[in-house]
Amino acid sequence: MRIADVLRTKGSAVATIDPDVPVSELLRSLAEHNIGAIVVVGPSGMAGIVSERDVVRRLHESGADLLSSPVSAIMTADVFTCSPSDTVDSLTVVMTERRFRHVPVVSDGQLVGIVSIGDVVKSRIGQLEQSQDQLQAYIAQG
Repeated sequence: MRIADVLRTKGSAVATIDPDVPVSELLRSLAEHNIGAIVVVGPSGMAGIVSERDVVRRLHESGADLLSSPVSAIMTADVFTCSPSDTVDSLTVVMTERRFRHVPVVSDGQLVGIVSIGDVVKSRIGQLEQSQDQLQAYIAQG
């Protein structure tokens, strides 16, 4: 299964935020969209990604003053991305090894979606259920 198949099922909508927006606005967007990470997009394209985990860690270090800081102060600028043609299995390995929970999907330099670890797990469960159904059908025919 490819990442394109996952996006077909879940949709390709991606919540984005400007790097100059204060962290308090980032928190509002995360809550409003009920998501755990948001892609940071500036005038020249994707600038980074920021997650709830980033906020919590920085709040611990900086305190409440962080809420007025720009998103760019806490985002991860070196973003790992995947393409729609990548396999779910290969992305699962990378997400597990590198401890990513969200990976933006980029095609021809354009942001076309985002995949979470939940999307990957759901996809894998679907594959396993399909294999089980096929095996049961085969056994029943025998």
